Amino acid sequence: MRIHHLDCGTMRTLPAPAGLDPLPAVAHCLLVETDTDLVLVDTGFGLLDVREPDVLGAEFRGWAQPRLDPDRTAVRQLARLGLDPADVRHVVPTHLHVDHSGGLPDFPYATVHVAAAELASAGEHPHWAHGPRWQPYEEGGEPWFGFATAKQPAGLPDGIRLVPLAGHTPGHTAVAVRDGDGWLLHAGDAYFFHGELRRPAVPGPPELDALQSRAEHDRARRLAYNERLAALVADEPGVTVVCAHDPWEYAGLSGSR
Repeated sequence: MRIHHLDCGTMRTLPAPAGLDPLPAVAHCLLVETDTDLVLVDTGFGLLDVREPDVLGAEFRGWAQPRLDPDRTAVRQLARLGLDPADVRHVVPTHLHVDHSGGLPDFPYATVHVAAAELASAGEHPHWAHGPRWQPYEEGGEPWFGFATAKQPAGLPDGIRLVPLAGHTPGHTAVAVRDGDGWLLHAGDAYFFHGELRRPAVPGPPELDALQSRAEHDRARRLAYNERLAALVADEPGVTVVCAHDPWEYAGLSGSR
């Protein structure tokens, strides 16, 4: 499988932690090319958001300060890679917050694999008013690197696993993708700054913690899962863990693998 790292939603500029330069927050998405399918992990913002930014909500726009550039959308980035967006057969959102689901209308024929608990809690939104091909899934599967379960839902290509990481939202899920001899784990919004997974932890910009606090559903549960992620980072060199919004982490990963 070939993995492309895409920033599909630049947001407010963050003050730099020690030794780093200020950078705007990103919406880190993955495009996975298999022999038979294109799979998109998170969508970032989409063309609907560019045309009608009010769909994002005034509160979100106020604190996230998204820079809505049509050329940043996943659908436009695929075209620049020489890929047909119509060939995206699967979208796997880590959760359904607006900065992760805004591109759903740009891929209306894709199957959208989402945790049943996430879909049940999401309510109605213009991002899915077009009637996506939802395929909700329940938790389950086999143990995976110390996590109780990791699931490969029906229809997804082999080499992709879904790891429950509830806390940020009720059905928040990490997406593991086979990457050569190892794995790449997109942990969504389980953390916002890579230093959170170091031991001892290295705090990131206060603005990121404030964003997490505004958005999260169950902080205690999220932090408990983050202890497992921190152990994964420390103990499993074959697993690379990434998140959705850390621009410094993204800068070291962007491109194709």
